[in-house]
Order: sequence, then structure tokens, then C-alpha cells
Amino acid sequence: MPEAHDPKREPEKRRFITEKIVKRPLTRGELFRRGLLLLLAAALFGGVAGVSFAVSQPLMARRLGEAETEESKISIPKDELLESTSESETPEETVAQRETEAAAAPEGESVEKVVRNAMDNYRYTVGDLNELFSSLRLQVQAVSKGIVVLHSVQQEVDWFDNPVETTGLYAGVVIASTAQEFLILTPEAAVQRADSIKVMFADGTEVDGRIKQQDTISGMAVVSVDVGTLEESTKKDVLPLVLGNSYLVREGDLIVAVGSPSGMARSVDYGFVSYVDKNAQMVDQITRMFYTRISADAGKGTFLVNTSGELIGWVMPPDLDAENSNMAMVMGISDYKGILENLTNGLAAPCFGIEGQEVSESMAAQGLPNGIYVLNSVTERPAYNAGIQNGDIITHIDGREIMTMKDFQNTVDNLECGRLIHVVVQRNGRDQYAELEFQVTVGAR
Repeated sequence: MPEAHDPKREPEKRRFITEKIVKRPLTRGELFRRGLLLLLAAALFGGVAGVSFAVSQPLMARRLGEAETEESKISIPKDELLESTSESETPEETVAQRETEAAAAPEGESVEKVVRNAMDNYRYTVGDLNELFSSLRLQVQAVSKGIVVLHSVQQEVDWFDNPVETTGLYAGVVIASTAQEFLILTPEAAVQRADSIKVMFADGTEVDGRIKQQDTISGMAVVSVDVGTLEESTKKDVLPLVLGNSYLVREGDLIVAVGSPSGMARSVDYGFVSYVDKNAQMVDQITRMFYTRISADAGKGTFLVNTSGELIGWVMPPDLDAENSNMAMVMGISDYKGILENLTNGLAAPCFGIEGQEVSESMAAQGLPNGIYVLNSVTERPAYNAGIQNGDIITHIDGREIMTMKDFQNTVDNLECGRLIHVVVQRNGRDQYAELEFQVTVGAR
């Protein structure tokens, strides 16, 4: 018979020993070394991040700055000189006036006779005069919102080393604005050697200004004011002056002087244009100057506006040797707009450095080549330093043919300061003109 099952006789189940491996505690030395390694790694990664930021930040700032500059770039369109326009009337007013006068004139009677009779029979009253000046006062009030006073401060010392503060007050006109700044045209004397510049607006608000750019040839400068330093009410009250067309200025025009005509800021005077010089010689340009017996202080800043309130020029320092030195000499704005665009954008205005005129038909008949005849190669200016002389005739600049002063001025306006340009001139020899080539480094006005 099979044996009965006896559980007591079963072999006992074996139990295996399970072990858990536990890392031994770090010693203080090991903890210190690991902490030091962690700090070194953090410093290394921080340094790499810092270097990356330092390298990339200027590039990004430059790109963002360029985008911002493009958005806020000031553009000043140039005026076209219409030589066919009569000096005494513009086409629009000529047609309109003649049609009106012809319709009003009785049959068989000339327009001139009707106008003369009307003028002779009309009796002007004090009311007419008051109405005229009331209209001018309204224009002056509007223009005054674009007039500012610049307070120039210079820190000096006297003979005993005591600090002395020298100040001066000058007038300026707001000629443009962007989302970041107001741009002010003022005499260069307002910013020369100035340690600080304060700008006071029409409502009495005074803030800091900084030099944007200056032109030593014309004696003018542009000052910038950060709009962020102004209250909203002041910003809304500032009204930049519209830049007018000085090519339309004619003898007998009524003009208004603002700024500092009497030598005191915010003074005003009225007058008439006495004479227009269409071919005034200046460095790198022929410009229109006009003369008036209006009160004027060029050093403090006197600006001329027309009866529409548009800026048409500013008073230049008098030429004491000129026959009309007792009159105010006004620089017309139209020939200056290319330079002004550079100044308002913070760029130095380029300078070639000659006074010249285009070769006329009578000069060409005498055998002179077409181009710009150099009347004066201005001492220590780029053309003079390159070897261009009085009497040379400029025919090409950087491959562009130069036939007229307009060609020359437009070309110079588009040059970059510091750039090397190729200039071709014709120089008179014993028997004929010889072609010479020069490398001219463009300077700054």
C-alpha cells in the first residue's frame, strides 16, 4: 500500500537573503568638490550666455535702430525752378485774373483802364488797414507756435579759476517732427561751444536740447528735442513751420520777420522784398538771395515767412563790403533743402569746395568746354586739397556728366562725407584744354 502523505516530512522551503545596495554617504570633502564643480559649470554657462548676448545685442540693436531710423527719416522735397514763369506773376493767377478782369471790363474798354479807374476812385480807410494787419497778426500767432527760444550755456572760469556761466538767448524755428523728436533750425552761434542747450517752447515749457548737426558754411545748425520730455499739451501745441518755395519770392512781396529781428527773442517785424539776386555765389551752389530793409539780427536768428505763414528763408550775416550792406540779406530756403534734409537726419552735409558757374553759350563760343567753370577753389576744402584750381572746368563726377549748376548741386547733395570720388576736369594749357583726373575725398560743410 502506498505510504500515507506526511506533511511534517516535507523539506523546509529555503529562504534567500535579499540585500539593498546603499551608497555610502559623501564625505565633506566630496560635497565641497561637487559644489565647487557646480558653481564652475554655472559660471561657464553664464559666461557663454553673456558673450552671446554681447555679440548679438549690437547686431539686433543696429537692425532695430535702422528700422526705426527708416521710419523716422525726414524727407524734404526739392522745389523746381520754373524758368518759364514770369517774375511778375504765376500762371494760375495770370489766367484767373485776366479772365475775371476781362469779364468785368465794359465792352471797348481796356482792363488796365478799368483797374486804374477803380483804384483811383476807391478811398481806403483806417478799417482797411486794420483788417490787413489783423490778418497778418493771425498769421504771426499761428507761426509763433513753431518759434522757440534757445538758451545756450557755457561753463568757463575767470582769471582766478572761479566758475563763470556764460549764457545767450537765440531764436529757432521748428521745421520738422517725428515720433521721437522735434527738429529746430537755429543759428550756429546758439550751439557753438555750448555745454548745455535749453529749449523753451511757446507755452513756456523748457527742456534740454542736443545738437543734431551743423553747417559751418551757412552758419546754421539743427537742434533736437526728445518728445518724451514734453507734456502732451505742449506736444499738441507745437506747430512746425511749413517750408515754402523761395523761388516764388519777387520784388515788392510783403514778408514777416520772426524770431529775433530786433535782437530780442520772439520779436516781429514787417517789410517788403526790395531786390532778388538770382545768381548769388556760395560754396558748391548758386542760390537766390533776396534783400529787404526789414529789422534783422542774423546772429540771434531772424527767419522770414510769407503771408501764408511759410518759411522762405533766414537772414545771413551782412557782407560789409557789398554795396547793399545796409539791407538784410536773406538766404532763400529752396536752394538749401538738400542740405537741410541731411542736417535734420543727423548727417553731415557733403562739401566739394568750389564756387563756380556753368559754361554759358558765349563762353563756349570762345572755345571753353561744357561743364562747371571753377571761379574759386576754396582754400583747405576737398577740391583745393585734391589739386583742382581756379579756371578748371569740371565735366564729370564719378562718371556722371556735369553740364549745369543744377547737375552739380544735385550730385554734391547725394555724395557721402569721407567717400573718395573720381573727378574729371578740363584745364587750359598753352594751345588747348587738357583732360585731368583727380581723386577727391568728400568733406563736410
